[in-house]
Amino acid sequence: MEADGRRIHAEADFVERFLAGSGPKRVLDAGCGTGRVAVELASRGHDVVGVDNDSDMLDLARPKSDDVTWMLADLSSVRFDRPFDAIVMAGSVLVYAEPPRRHLIVPNLATALVNGGYLITGTEFAPAFDLEGYDLWCKGANLHLVERYASWDGDKFVEGGEYAVSVHAAYDT
Repeated sequence: MEADGRRIHAEADFVERFLAGSGPKRVLDAGCGTGRVAVELASRGHDVVGVDNDSDMLDLARPKSDDVTWMLADLSSVRFDRPFDAIVMAGSVLVYAEPPRRHLIVPNLATALVNGGYLITGTEFAPAFDLEGYDLWCKGANLHLVERYASWDGDKFVEGGEYAVSVHAAYDT
């Protein structure tokens, strides 16, 4: 990423904008892969859980930090012992999710957010997955759109773009 001129911790920087306030926050890196985002957020003092359904990815992630709780689980059905202040899905996690279970991920993760917590998702779009459908999943899970950008660097979102970083908040209504 650095070789391409991109900031290697853009996702962690972006997520931290929504973690303002006193003390460390509880953060879930959903679809954590090799742990780049989870490890960085933990190094900044947050209580981080990294979840992935690929044991090979987690085998690469675990040695990078003892400060992250690593879990092998399916995002469409995983349960947690306490809620999160923020959940981040970087790396187009939903595009790579199994199509028959993809629509279950957002509602399941929404149940793991504190009131006022954020689901922050960066994703490209594929023919079987679009932004309108994603927003409907969020709406059905009582998540409300707060902001949307074209990149983790905060570039202005343009309708019809190929990538979006969406920030939805969980509010009791």
